[in-house]
Amino acid sequence: MEEPRCCIVIPAYNHEKSAALVAAKALALGFPVVAVDDGSTDSTGKALEAVEGLTLLRHPENRGKGAALLTAFGHAARFADWAITIDADGQHEPDDALKLVRSIPKNSRPIIIGSRQGMEGRHVPWTSRFGREFSNFWVRSAGGPRLGDTQSGMRVYPLPETLHLGVKSRRFQFEVEILVRAARKGIPVIEVPVSVHYPEGAERVSHYRPFVDFLRNSSTFTRLIIGRIFTSPNGPPP
Repeated sequence: MEEPRCCIVIPAYNHEKSAALVAAKALALGFPVVAVDDGSTDSTGKALEAVEGLTLLRHPENRGKGAALLTAFGHAARFADWAITIDADGQHEPDDALKLVRSIPKNSRPIIIGSRQGMEGRHVPWTSRFGREFSNFWVRSAGGPRLGDTQSGMRVYPLPETLHLGVKSRRFQFEVEILVRAARKGIPVIEVPVSVHYPEGAERVSHYRPFVDFLRNSSTFTRLIIGRIFTSPNGPPP
């Protein structure tokens, strides 16, 4: 079987302490690596510039994780058929990307999610645990697949299908909206277990804001659920 043409994508925003190490580990896997500095206000951009062999794209101001992913996907689609996404905060083990790539089935082009194991541990922030369960429920309610980890940032996306799904969200909500839209288009979504790292006492940069992101998530899921109702073959309920 011919090896899939893959590119690793790393969206980064104010991850000066971890982004370069994540990128270096990703490059060691042998795939092209594209990082997007999404308008960082710290030294993330300089840290990534120092990583030899990396393709670095930049947004002059912060546009959101979804926008950063789409920028990288558009670039990667020139030479790759699949994009492997890895968060810049160091929670993922880049070597797990190989496990996801080996899980790509023959004659099928699914989205593959690295389902994070051990999220019930006491070192895992409550916002991460709550956000995952909240998202899992509403993805199902909006007509998406039944999954265990709809918020994992370690994934494999088929290109160019992903670029033509019409996802409207441009921030964190991109990663849940795309699952719903993939289901509507008949694109399979499968999960593969991966590790996750939340060391006790370690400083971790998170851009999750419970109140603001709750409102954004709610708005996204409301839009998707309304869309599901009015695009149903039977129309809206009486």
